[in-house]
Amino acid sequence: MGRSARRSGLNRTEPSQRPVIIVAGPTASGKSALALDLARALGGWVINADSMQVYRELRILTARPSPEEEALAPHRLYGVLPAAEACSAARWREMALAEIAQAHAAARLPVLCGGTGLYLRALIEGLSPIPDVPAAIRDRTRRRMAEIGSQAFHAELAARDPAMGGRLHPGDTQRLIRAAEVLAATGRSLADWQDEPGQGGAAEGLAFYTIALLPPRAALRERIQTRFAAMLEAGALEEVRALAALGLPRDIPAMKAHGVPELMRHLKGEIPLEEAARRAVLVTGQYAKRQFTWLRHQIAKDYVVEQQYSRSLAPEIVNKIRPFLLTLHE
Repeated sequence: MGRSARRSGLNRTEPSQRPVIIVAGPTASGKSALALDLARALGGWVINADSMQVYRELRILTARPSPEEEALAPHRLYGVLPAAEACSAARWREMALAEIAQAHAAARLPVLCGGTGLYLRALIEGLSPIPDVPAAIRDRTRRRMAEIGSQAFHAELAARDPAMGGRLHPGDTQRLIRAAEVLAATGRSLADWQDEPGQGGAAEGLAFYTIALLPPRAALRERIQTRFAAMLEAGALEEVRALAALGLPRDIPAMKAHGVPELMRHLKGEIPLEEAARRAVLVTGQYAKRQFTWLRHQIAKDYVVEQQYSRSLAPEIVNKIRPFLLTLHE
């Protein structure tokens, strides 16, 4: 089912270190089910590490755990912010560290679950020391995006910053704006800043064990399509209709959750529902591909599961974790 991988650089024999399990994977890989099974088997709390599942208005489209699943083990940082607020990696890290500390204080095992690479990297390595961007530059950059559109904006960025231009998709407007404003404010590529050592490094006193779910991509694509159809049946269109009624700016994170822009266009009468679903599945699949690549190279440190998660795999995964937990108590 999987393979053992190299240990991280943390000294796991230190008695002062407290364990944290990270369950990472691309969207639709089954990581929420695995995190819940681990929490139940090992006496843990599930802590969200997905940038969209923090928003309370987006339960269906972000595939948040159901109320029935949440009742089986404590779940933290799910639906804790209104869609009108933007959750940065720094803000999530602060909230996650607080939840991890509370779990340890209650003698429970923190099980982080998510596929947002920036969040996981912020927790494990610390935050890149990027200076604050002046408001004037931030506003000017956003105006430029609005004036010329994301395709032309991406082309401009790629010409000035090939590293970030190559990393970012033309449709990822939030990150395109961030890369351009950092370049304008500092004269350096965001890629260079991200390569700088993180401020504070990994959270002191924590030992991480990472499980990466990396199923075959063909199976993942099929699962994404099946899951989106189920989301529509569960009321995803009504969820987006309610979100649209809030009158929020289109450039905030919650309004860019996969499926939201596409279903918004359908609600406006611009495209039929079938086309909206097709485009949402396509965009989600492209995102899953980027997640897969990043996780394979950046987060697959301890154990990799190279198939779609099913509950029959749980006992073997639990047995892989137990030696790590025991070393912290020796």
